[in-house]
Amino acid sequence: MAERKGKLYLLPTPISDDSIDLVIPQKVIDKSRTLTHFVVEEFRTARRYLSKIKVETPIDELTFFLLNEHTPQHEIENFLKPLKNGIDMGLMSEAGLPAVADPGSLLVEAAHRNNIEVVPMVGPNSLLLTLMASGLNGQNFAFIGYLPVKPDLRKKKIRELEQKSRLEFQTQLFIEAPYRNAKLFNDILNVCHDQTRLTIACELTSSNQFIKTKTIKEWKKEPLPEINKRNTVFAILF
Repeated sequence: MAERKGKLYLLPTPISDDSIDLVIPQKVIDKSRTLTHFVVEEFRTARRYLSKIKVETPIDELTFFLLNEHTPQHEIENFLKPLKNGIDMGLMSEAGLPAVADPGSLLVEAAHRNNIEVVPMVGPNSLLLTLMASGLNGQNFAFIGYLPVKPDLRKKKIRELEQKSRLEFQTQLFIEAPYRNAKLFNDILNVCHDQTRLTIACELTSSNQFIKTKTIKEWKKEPLPEINKRNTVFAILF
């Protein structure tokens, strides 16, 4: 009889600094407290969060593996060893849902290849929360990730996304490094048609969250919203 393999739990984490119990279900907190092995995107963030939820094992006795965009594939395969030895593990993003707009998907893919059970758990996600609150098309949507940094390429990409949105009636969601939010916002206003709708969603689940959908024509009449250096999701629909 084959030995039992561990389960890979996909553990959501908060996307704001507000109270954990407002956004993370108790079942997720309870499971996170019992685990001793974690694959994380950033050591310090993970340790701070696990300390806050009062994990059962002392923090210094936990085992952490670092998985980010720089982690080579052979190291990811090594992360599976505890699972193969019957030890349950938790996968945590720096914020939100692991493996969604997150390098954790590489570990999940490896787990499936090795016939390891993957257990997704419920928690906050800024992309879906934005879509829910946008009033845009929630049945046909795409997350694009980051747009190009160079202004000309960024504007070209915005035009392409607006055109795809028009042709397919598909909501386009994307993000930017917080310190470039204002530049992206201005590019959207300069490139998109007046009737295109734009949603801006900042610091979701926090006490300072900001969510608003307006046409480009309407946004042009508004003062620039306070979005610079704030975690923000943008969405457009023609």
